[in-house]
Amino acid sequence: MMRLDKYLAHAKLGTRKEVKKLIRQGFITVNGEVCRNDDTKIDEINDKIVYDEMPVFYQEFYYLMLNKPEGYISSTVDELDPSVLHLIEEDFALDLFPVGRLDVDTVGLLILTNDGKFSHNLLSPKHHVEKEYYVELEKPLSDDDIIKLETGVLIDEEYTKPAKIIKKEDTIVHMILTEGKFHQVKRMFHAVGNEVLYLKRIRVGTLLLDSSLEEGDYRFLSDEEIMQLKGEK
Repeated sequence: MMRLDKYLAHAKLGTRKEVKKLIRQGFITVNGEVCRNDDTKIDEINDKIVYDEMPVFYQEFYYLMLNKPEGYISSTVDELDPSVLHLIEEDFALDLFPVGRLDVDTVGLLILTNDGKFSHNLLSPKHHVEKEYYVELEKPLSDDDIIKLETGVLIDEEYTKPAKIIKKEDTIVHMILTEGKFHQVKRMFHAVGNEVLYLKRIRVGTLLLDSSLEEGDYRFLSDEEIMQLKGEK
C-alpha cells in the first residue's frame, strides 16, 4: 500500500506539493470515486487512479544516467562533500542510490536507481561488467607499463584482474576494468610509477555516457538501454 500523493509524484504528475493540491481540488479519482485526501492509502498495483479522465500509472523502478561533476560523493548522504542526489531534481530523488562509486574528484557516468537487483547484477564480480575510463596521466605510459597493467598489478596484497589499455596519446589512455577496488584506476597507475591527473568514466557495460549531458546533468535511461544492461536484449 502507498499514500496517494506519493503514488502521483512517482508517476511524475508533479512534485509532492503540486499533487497534494490536485487531490484537494478534486482532480483525482480512485476506483471511480473522487478522493480529496492526499494521505489515502491505495493499492498501487490493483487500484485505478485517474487524473482529469486520464489513467495514472505507477512506476516502481527508476533508472537515471548522471554525468557526475567533481566535488560530489557517490553516496546517499552528505559527508565532507555533498551527495550526488542533490543534483537530481525529482520528487523520488531520495529513493535512489548510485550503482557503484566514483571518487569525489572523478567525473563521468554514474547510474542511479532504486532497483537493488539491477544494481547488484551490474556490480557483482561474477558478471564481469566492463567499466571504461578516460585517463590523463602525469607522464607517458611505456609499453612495459601497459603490459604490467594488462597482466595485473599488486594492490592490497593481491593482483588485479587483467585490464585493457587503449593508448590514445602519450599521456592519454582508456582503461577498461571488470572489477571495482577502492581507488583502483589511480592505484593501478601509481603501481607502475605514474599518476592520474584527470579521470572520467565513459562507459558501464553497454551504456555509454551521453555526450549531450553537461557535468551535473542527468536523464532517464531508455527502455532499450535498461534491457541491454539487464542482458535482456
